[in-house]
Amino acid sequence: MKKKEKAEKIIEILEGFYPETPIPLDHNSVFQLLIAVLMSAQTTDKKVNQVTPNLFKKAPTPELMSKLDVEIIQTLIKEIGLAPTKARNISKLSKMLVELHNGNVPNNFEDLEALPGVGHKTASVVMAQAFGIPAFPVDTHIHRLAARWGLSNGTSVEKTERDLKKTFPKELWNKLHLQIIFFGREYCPARFHDLTKCPICSWCATKKRIKEEMKSRTNSK
Repeated sequence: MKKKEKAEKIIEILEGFYPETPIPLDHNSVFQLLIAVLMSAQTTDKKVNQVTPNLFKKAPTPELMSKLDVEIIQTLIKEIGLAPTKARNISKLSKMLVELHNGNVPNNFEDLEALPGVGHKTASVVMAQAFGIPAFPVDTHIHRLAARWGLSNGTSVEKTERDLKKTFPKELWNKLHLQIIFFGREYCPARFHDLTKCPICSWCATKKRIKEEMKSRTNSK
């Protein structure tokens, strides 16, 4: 099956499973979304959503966050992985927003990626979910599924992003990246997954990929 045909069928299936794609991270502003996405690195969305209410109650804006001591921020997010580093970045980021951007989150990749703790993936999420600008943030689920589905060879996250942008229509990127994440979490786990019974892998995965994963499952027993 050609990649274009795969893409069309994947779009149809994912739309059937997830016609609505609510943003998984709770927030009430672009700033809060940015902070939540920053904190989600190596941490589940569920855990982030448990921590952010107290943080945002204390400091809902860049102006108020910039005035908090780093130690207080760290205490408020201590249950999050890499809390000390993230606390420092949140503090520095907030100060930069106030000093350089009048307290506003910039809506371009260059300025977003210049903020402490904000890499390309975090910037892509904010651009897509806060500003509606087409982006294709690639997390571990998307990177893994793109390789399973034969849409990219999995050599790097950067290449996966380029390949997916070439494969899917630009106007669908923002919704598709969430649909793929939701599907990966619910139907297509990383371990002990039977590709032959998966709604997408069963027809989309290459024979080589199926053999590799079956061998991996056998070796792990």
